[in-house]
Amino acid sequence: MTQVRKVAVCASDRARAQVGFTLIEVLVALGIVAIALMAGLRSTDALTRNASRQSTQWLAQICAENEFTRLRLSRQVPPIGESQVACPQAQLNLQVNLSVQVTPNPNFRRVDARVVQVQGSEATPLLQLSTVMGRY
Repeated sequence: MTQVRKVAVCASDRARAQVGFTLIEVLVALGIVAIALMAGLRSTDALTRNASRQSTQWLAQICAENEFTRLRLSRQVPPIGESQVACPQAQLNLQVNLSVQVTPNPNFRRVDARVVQVQGSEATPLLQLSTVMGRY
């Protein structure tokens, strides 16, 4: 009977000793969690950059369309040539470069609006829109 009891005690001691995780298992789990968190951080950063870029593009489009509207409201054919107009929007220094060109039909002019973001001496292109404006 004592021998049976000794075997039972040894088996319960082994079971009690293996109730947890080894150091290797914990380190592997920590590594997997760290990799998953880094992937989540990178995707969050990409989403933030895309939202910022979309906002800047939207502001650039507003600037270009404002210049087209200004030219239409003048009720005159825009003069041929190049011009630059500052368009500060939401703490950004945007600049609209207008280019007016002739078309085969003298009653129409092609107008290109290029919007750039000015930072110091550098200009980063953001958007280009084109339209045709008539005499009437």
